[in-house]
Amino acid sequence: MNAAPMCRSGIAVIVVAAALAITSEEAPAQQGRGAGPGAAASARTGAFLDLAGQWVSVITEDWRWRMVTPSKGDTASVPLNPAGRKAADGWDLAADRARGAMCKAFGPPGLIRRPTRIRIQWENDNTLRLEFDAGTQMRRFHFAAAPTPATRSLQGHSTARWFRQPQNRGIFGRGGAARGGSLEVVTTNLTAGYLRPNGVPYSERTTVKEFFDSFTLPDNDGTWLIVTTVVDDPEYLTQEFVLSSQFKKESDTSKWSPRPCEIPPPRAQK
Repeated sequence: MNAAPMCRSGIAVIVVAAALAITSEEAPAQQGRGAGPGAAASARTGAFLDLAGQWVSVITEDWRWRMVTPSKGDTASVPLNPAGRKAADGWDLAADRARGAMCKAFGPPGLIRRPTRIRIQWENDNTLRLEFDAGTQMRRFHFAAAPTPATRSLQGHSTARWFRQPQNRGIFGRGGAARGGSLEVVTTNLTAGYLRPNGVPYSERTTVKEFFDSFTLPDNDGTWLIVTTVVDDPEYLTQEFVLSSQFKKESDTSKWSPRPCEIPPPRAQK
């Protein structure tokens, strides 16, 4: 697997616990950054987190759904309603391939679970751009008002905002208290896609809400990014589907490996 995701279960326990500690004491969400005296002039200058850089997936759970294509009909842990189960049971890989739909598992709720690297940078003062080497996908988070496109797309339309959190007590007593805030992203205007690469569906009526949290651990344990994804689909799900994905920041960008949604099999040698 080109993405070479990391797997360090001990660190993962600390990372998840830290994320829960931070989010459990959230203050009421702050609205846009333009109100009040001294407010930041843009989302970039008023950022509560520094997300810029390259991050690699750290896969410590759901291995069978994230590292390989699960078997058809494997919908365990996804709260599908009867229509959702029927759609998953009817998944046809050959039909997807024939109509050029192999990227349906690379929309926001599926893409974040891929073994991937993400490059995050500011495209302008109010737009954050995320590039994924998995599927060569790109997402844009709009902080300032941006018109919703007239047509739906695989990555949809994402609006973002910063919100503050109170001072935290620290991570198991290690290091100083966590400070700052989180990034909240809401994505709509999606085309239908897959929550997993075996055809577990989400519909175009889906809303995806994501929370991005980042912190640095002491003792050279690095800088971590936690993305909590909440999928709300009234067509195929009985309730919200919540996922937590972990990434670690890389200082060396040499392992970046863009690849298409489906990697063609090697040609037979003559």
